[in-house]
Amino acid sequence: VQLQASGGGLVQAGGSLRLSCAVSGSTFSINAIGWYRQGPGKQRELVATMSSSGGSKKYADSVVGRFTISRDNAKSTVYLQMSSLKPEDTAVYYCNAEKFGHDYRNYWGQGTQVTVSS
Repeated sequence: VQLQASGGGLVQAGGSLRLSCAVSGSTFSINAIGWYRQGPGKQRELVATMSSSGGSKKYADSVVGRFTISRDNAKSTVYLQMSSLKPEDTAVYYCNAEKFGHDYRNYWGQGTQVTVSS
């Protein structure tokens, strides 16, 4: 499984950005896909994740009501729509995919920088 993230950039506080994660390879094996972020001097944290069916979504408390994770199966792409951005959202955002089971696999994209200016 290969993940290619894009869409990061510089935005003013209160603005919006949409991140994209193009997924390729053995996509049928994926059980969950989502976004993590790592801010300056911080540990990587979960932002949003969803099941492969799209029926179950989970968000970090800090982004509830502001971020939305979605997918376009025809384009094999997962999106993270970010609104009402805050300076504390500044981080490198990583796309992540997981395959559950006895041969667990965890896949990461290369990361895309999001910078929110005050």
